[in-house]
Amino acid sequence: MKRLFPAPWLSLALWLLWLVLNLSVSPGHLLLGAVLGFIAPLMMAPLRPLPIRIRRPWVILRLFLLVGRDVILSNLAVAWGVLNAGRRAPRSAFVKVPLDLRDANGLAALSMICTVIPGTVWSELALDRSILLLHVFDLGEQAPFIQHFKDTYERPLMEIFE
Repeated sequence: MKRLFPAPWLSLALWLLWLVLNLSVSPGHLLLGAVLGFIAPLMMAPLRPLPIRIRRPWVILRLFLLVGRDVILSNLAVAWGVLNAGRRAPRSAFVKVPLDLRDANGLAALSMICTVIPGTVWSELALDRSILLLHVFDLGEQAPFIQHFKDTYERPLMEIFE
């Protein structure tokens, strides 16, 4: 059964979504939605992420609070940098962060964290996943930034996923 329906809830959701978007429960739409719900998960099965094994779930709350704090502080810092750009131009720079995190799910979470925090952009990940290239809006010293990044985001993710 798992071979025919690798994600039964996704199949059901796609079928219902098809009916809602078409505002019809005619036999043709019922059949077409069912076919879509059957075929789409089969075609997407190779794209499904690896199973997640969370080793220390209580660290998630601490990481969530740290990211929330940094989002607020980074919003203020970026706003201040934009408002004062005439007096002092921001020192934008690319930073190579050496990574110890290797878990694909952990790296995905790290990329989301980089996306959420204003002033940082995930630019590139080395093929061997050893170096992350980040663009930082206003970089003071590189070494303290890298240490903060590794201590605040990478180390908790390693505790959670590895």
